[in-house]
Amino acid sequence: LAEFCQYVILGHSERRAYYGENDETINRKVCVALKYKLRPVVCVGESLEENEAGIAAEVVSQQVRECLDGAQIVGASQLVIAYEPVWAIGTGRAATADGVNIFIRNAIRPVVEGLFGEEISQGVRVLYGGSVNPSNAGEFFRSGEIDGALVGGASLKAKSFVGIAEAAQGTL
Repeated sequence: LAEFCQYVILGHSERRAYYGENDETINRKVCVALKYKLRPVVCVGESLEENEAGIAAEVVSQQVRECLDGAQIVGASQLVIAYEPVWAIGTGRAATADGVNIFIRNAIRPVVEGLFGEEISQGVRVLYGGSVNPSNAGEFFRSGEIDGALVGGASLKAKSFVGIAEAAQGTL
């Protein structure tokens, strides 16, 4: 794969739900991807039940910790994390940019810092995915902690994807 691509998406909610992938198998894939100079895009996110129970931060922090434990990350550019709350994927319900900012700052970056240090924690790109569309993309792109979007269904419709790309360009 390294001949043909630079990034590999690991831990997407559909892989977790339909193919039984868990943090342990994702961790092994992260380590192999890094060995072959691929940049893992590690997807993490809580279910609706976990969100409503008030344990989203704990769930996502544990996912980040277990998916990255023992990985040989020496630079922030080696890793991308995609926060995709499962309850928002394909539902039309998106989190707010302010809520995602707080979540990244309090639940994702501290774990990355504990594993790899402050420099990597502050430099690693964190994307948001979960019902990103042309109407809300600009809000996410202008946000302080969100470095981009992992776009799913909206990328299948040219008009929607172009709208998201235009929103991204407007924030540069």
